[in-house]
Amino acid sequence: MATALRNWTTDSELPDPDAAASRAIVLAELSSALFASLPRSDQRRKGMEYVQGLLGVEGRKSIRNISTLFGGEAAEQSLHHFISGSTWDWAPVRRALAQHLERISPTRAYVLSPLVIPKAGDSSVGVDRRFCPARGQMMNAQQAVGVWAVSEEWSTPVNWRLHLPDAWLDDEARRRQASIPDTVLPETLDQCSVEAYVGISKGWGLPTRPVIMDAREMDVVATVRRLRAAGAPMLLRVGAGIGLTVTDPGMPRTGTSLTGHQIMQMARPLRHPVIQREPGQDGAVRTGLAATVRVELPSRPGLARRPARDMVLLGVGESGGRWPSELWLTDMTQAHPAQLMRLTRLARRVEGDFAKIADQVGLRDFSGRSFSGWHRHATLASAAHAVAVLSGTAERILAQPEVRASA
Repeated sequence: MATALRNWTTDSELPDPDAAASRAIVLAELSSALFASLPRSDQRRKGMEYVQGLLGVEGRKSIRNISTLFGGEAAEQSLHHFISGSTWDWAPVRRALAQHLERISPTRAYVLSPLVIPKAGDSSVGVDRRFCPARGQMMNAQQAVGVWAVSEEWSTPVNWRLHLPDAWLDDEARRRQASIPDTVLPETLDQCSVEAYVGISKGWGLPTRPVIMDAREMDVVATVRRLRAAGAPMLLRVGAGIGLTVTDPGMPRTGTSLTGHQIMQMARPLRHPVIQREPGQDGAVRTGLAATVRVELPSRPGLARRPARDMVLLGVGESGGRWPSELWLTDMTQAHPAQLMRLTRLARRVEGDFAKIADQVGLRDFSGRSFSGWHRHATLASAAHAVAVLSGTAERILAQPEVRASA
């Protein structure tokens, strides 16, 4: 099977025996940790086979195509039951993946990244009319949010939350057909994004890291409140029109409510910019400025008003471009602007790794109808993504005693 694994992390389409062997080693190492929570040996074997299939089969990563590597029709029925009809819990598998990655290369931040999955029909769980930014149009699609662990060397999704519209949650027949648990309740996409992070912050034994997300289309105030309640340091990309109160003593018009764009225009001649060059020989030169601002957090009905807290507004621009091209809001008020600018790049790393790896191992290819099937497929596709990124450093990984002991 090892010789069938495709080298997704290079531009070459030719088989790479060394890369395949490295992947086989990493997959065996990772599988020992990932599937320890599965009670039966046949489940652990099928889990490993499914990941192998995601890495090895050409074309669409459907259960039917994956099963061609392991025996055809009988294997297809077995894998279909394992993904859509079995009872194994995906949460411990995701937790084991996150812990394994943390031991190998500590996470710098968690990036919350939305995922739109176009669908031809309307029977897949959660499908609704949604706007797809990549295509610039409305279409039938699923919507999910991924939590990506980003280290110095790679980014890998470790948790997923599927956003289910009211049309699904209010329809008892649809809920029953897709086996949607009673515990799944209506929520906005903003809430879904934060809850995806909350899922890894409780009981997973992971250190607290900054949460990075694009909040330009979200209720920023509500998102800030929810992340604070979760105890998460945050770095949120915000729109130019966001209303903020200037509290920076080095800025004019202190105490005045202005838009983020106005604040950065005012700060530009008053602050010495931080200058960074993007990685690569032809990397763009980016500049950054920071100013202290205040976000008023409304109180909940019946509760005392929450005290406002100072945050930092970071403006980022590229040489020769408009200023600012990006605005970021953070509660990490002691962080240097240079540190914050480096963190903003992590969101783009996730975008690149999704296109080069996650999409290639079939993250969006699940064609089943069940809620649990979607989550199990997303979990194993995340494991396949991890194998693809880790296999380039297999020898170094296996040299670490603490990693071997964890398997």
